[in-house]
Amino acid sequence: MKRLAVLSMLSVMSLGAVAQHTLPVAAEFQRAYKNNTRALSGAPGTKYWQNTADYELKVDFSPASRIIKGTVDIVYKNNSPDALDEIWFKLYPNLYKKGTPRVSKISESDLNEGVKITGITVNDKAVTEGSWVIDGTNMHLPVAALAPGKSMKLKLTYAYVLNEGSHVRTGQVDKGSYFVAYFFPRIAVYDDVDGWNKYPYLGDAEFYNDFCNFKAEITVPKGYVLWATGDLLNAKTVLNKTIAERISLAERVDSVVNVITDADLKKQEITKDQPFNTWKFDARNVADFVFATSNHYLWKSSSLEVDPKTKRRTRVDAAFNPKHKDYYEVIDFARKSVHSMSYDFPKWPFPYAHETVFDGLDQMEYPMMVNDNPVDKREDAITLTVHEIFHTMFPFYMGINETKYGWMDEGWATIGEWLNSPLIDTTMVDEYGVQPTASSSGSKNDTPIMTFTPDLKGSGSFTNSYPKPALGYLFVKDYLGDELFTKALHHYIESWKGKHPVPYDYFYSMNEGSGKNMDWFWKRWFFEEGVTDMGIVAVDAAADGYVVKIENKSNKPMPVYLTLNYNDGSTAQLHETIGVWEKGDKQISLTVKTNKKLKKVILGGTYVPDRNTADNSFSVK
Repeated sequence: MKRLAVLSMLSVMSLGAVAQHTLPVAAEFQRAYKNNTRALSGAPGTKYWQNTADYELKVDFSPASRIIKGTVDIVYKNNSPDALDEIWFKLYPNLYKKGTPRVSKISESDLNEGVKITGITVNDKAVTEGSWVIDGTNMHLPVAALAPGKSMKLKLTYAYVLNEGSHVRTGQVDKGSYFVAYFFPRIAVYDDVDGWNKYPYLGDAEFYNDFCNFKAEITVPKGYVLWATGDLLNAKTVLNKTIAERISLAERVDSVVNVITDADLKKQEITKDQPFNTWKFDARNVADFVFATSNHYLWKSSSLEVDPKTKRRTRVDAAFNPKHKDYYEVIDFARKSVHSMSYDFPKWPFPYAHETVFDGLDQMEYPMMVNDNPVDKREDAITLTVHEIFHTMFPFYMGINETKYGWMDEGWATIGEWLNSPLIDTTMVDEYGVQPTASSSGSKNDTPIMTFTPDLKGSGSFTNSYPKPALGYLFVKDYLGDELFTKALHHYIESWKGKHPVPYDYFYSMNEGSGKNMDWFWKRWFFEEGVTDMGIVAVDAAADGYVVKIENKSNKPMPVYLTLNYNDGSTAQLHETIGVWEKGDKQISLTVKTNKKLKKVILGGTYVPDRNTADNSFSVK
């Protein structure tokens, strides 16, 4: 694995912001700029490309045995300029295969033989068994060179046993409920930066997939209801008439519809009365496809208008165990999450037709689905729902390589949680991760945010992925102001939706979209090490009030929040953005204009990760 410690400099003129880029740029990104697959303005280059595929999935799932058997037909399109003489696949269920390298702890009882590939054809010709090589969660297959602009047909038959315990994002939830992710062999990403994505899945770092089209047929026994990525095409043939009509109603109304009730569960007349039902789904231009199923879950549903221009609506579902009382409110939290994303932050119409929150054993996102465990506190249910649904934008609408740059999606989900959770409950102040960022600042595991995710250690595995980048986004929002920040962020989203942005695409897009060169901040906050620590040096009387001297003890720009306490018992607030540190000053002087006598000055804010607060209070004599 490459580390960003080995970097070379690239200084160029920005096309729109008209300022010099001074960020350190690794060789693979310099090559992308040279090849015009990416542009220094932050936009996709004139020769940008990405590969895609059409998948037809046919799966039989037996809840009793947990055996998944299936076929996957793939039409893979090579849009790259390279002839491909091998195809790499991801076999994510092999995390549970005996002998597979992993970070996640898997109990001995959950280890199995992994994914059994029983046959492969390429362009309708059978491939000799043994031609493909399986190495942990990766598989590669030599093929006759697939020329640029050409397509290849592949068909794979396979089977594996879904894990009963050791739930890492997928598996049995309880007897009768299952969240089934990564259940089919899929082609790995081949991109303009790294070529084939050969990073193994170890259970910790997340995923990187191409945008593809999926048609799925999933067969389960009578009584099992399915929720999945994509649109259900045959509700009337798998559900009884009343249930199907309730789903249709939920797609048209703002109120909550009880699609499956306690009474329905008692009657056991939810699905069609036949031994097996085959559920058909269609999902277009998405990065993944998952499904979940249960024979005893309640289902609440509602919808809302997410785009006033087109009047487009999104249906929101909550599927859950009646025993989990916290989940009865989740439909409301989910609906408000989709609303706040569409109208408050990031103020972008929710991009998909539906979103399902499934009562599972993890805290993990997928296109149009989340697998969320029940929680004890209402506040935790709100923040968890907001966080996971926010991932719809990052990484699924924006095809981020989470394996290498986890912060490019987790950081956004974290700031989304901070900003949107209080819109659901105005009494909330969500400080998720701020204190750990402060306390671990400058420690051995506090590496630059730009460190590849698989290389993170200890506390840095959390802080570098979640709160540190989120704070960076928040500081820029404060610096630019809401209107300009939204304009810049929308410029980034518009440029890279449905594509594969890398960190430099984000940095340069924000520069371009705002008309400001913020490399001074990107470099110091994302690329460099350093403790986060500020303090008050002095408070001196002046002709028209006071002068407060603030010291930044590191290279990290942070906003300044001062609470001014006066002798008469009144207080006032003074705030400066990260812009005060733009020139690299180590000290700044802030003027407090007042005719009152100042008693005490306190430095600090909710989202300022100041490691040492001992010098953040100054008593004025």
